[in-house]
Amino acid sequence: MLALGAAFQATSGVAETPARLIDFAELDGWASDDHAEALAVFRNTCMDFDEPDWQGLCAIAATAPDARTFFELFFRPVLIGGDRTALFTGYFEPELDGSRTRTARFRHPVYRVPPELGEGPWLSRAEIETTGVLEGRGLEIAWVDDAVELFFLQIQGSGRIRLTDGTIIRVGYGARNGHEYRSIGREMVRRGIYQPHQVSAPVIANWVRRNPDAGQQLLHHNPSYIFFREVDLPDPDIGPLGAMNRSITPLRTIAIDPTYTPLGAPVWIEKAGAAPMHRLMIAQDTGGAIRGPQRADIFYGFGDDAGSAAGTIRDPGRMVVLLPIERAHQAVPDA
Repeated sequence: MLALGAAFQATSGVAETPARLIDFAELDGWASDDHAEALAVFRNTCMDFDEPDWQGLCAIAATAPDARTFFELFFRPVLIGGDRTALFTGYFEPELDGSRTRTARFRHPVYRVPPELGEGPWLSRAEIETTGVLEGRGLEIAWVDDAVELFFLQIQGSGRIRLTDGTIIRVGYGARNGHEYRSIGREMVRRGIYQPHQVSAPVIANWVRRNPDAGQQLLHHNPSYIFFREVDLPDPDIGPLGAMNRSITPLRTIAIDPTYTPLGAPVWIEKAGAAPMHRLMIAQDTGGAIRGPQRADIFYGFGDDAGSAAGTIRDPGRMVVLLPIERAHQAVPDA
């Protein structure tokens, strides 16, 4: 049994969760992965570890060792959560068309944090969008041309806006209004609009656009509202900042529940579904809907193609955390 508070320095009060050591030979596809690519991504965030064992491994990683040997020599795979099936979803960084000024086309504001926003619940999404409480106060970072894409930008928490002069700005999470997120897809199923297997981000977006009045009412079902901040974009080819305040990498970064998986740790995933994926990822992000030891969100990149790929992912599988040897044996003391 894994005592999470001790082994992972996670939040207190979490019930013990089953865990067991497994061999690298049990990782399906391990030998054929690009370990060097995974090691490069690991190096992007490993310097942020505070614990001596992780810091030592980061120093070794900086010497550019043979990547597969590095992982096999200094880590042990730990399966956390017993035999429960993992759930993999996808996320991406949207790219919206926008303008610094309001026009007939660009009329949906991307707001920065209002100064009166406090710690507790503030106005709901419907109240913010229908009362005009933020209008005319200079809080607009930009204006975009699609309310549905703005809604999904808020769900993703960060994104890019391509301005009319061709320049690109990046916006990142600033704050939320204090209301809990409610799933629009789940509400559509409850109303009988779609069956659960039919719901995806593109399906939701298309339905809202075809039904503008009912669509706005549907979006207001989610009272949560995200405010943004403008983030420097020195290189448009790098990913957004993850939970470790470092740029994340398409198809090598996952968002995890840090209660069970240490941020920055390597994680082997075996995702089933229409597009199977067996590869070594790095846990560099978190998400409000990512809860549990066998739950991960795969970062697919930015733009429409990444959004199309990420929006259809809801696949089963397995995820295995790679921990430093001593830490792995502490997590599974009977091994």
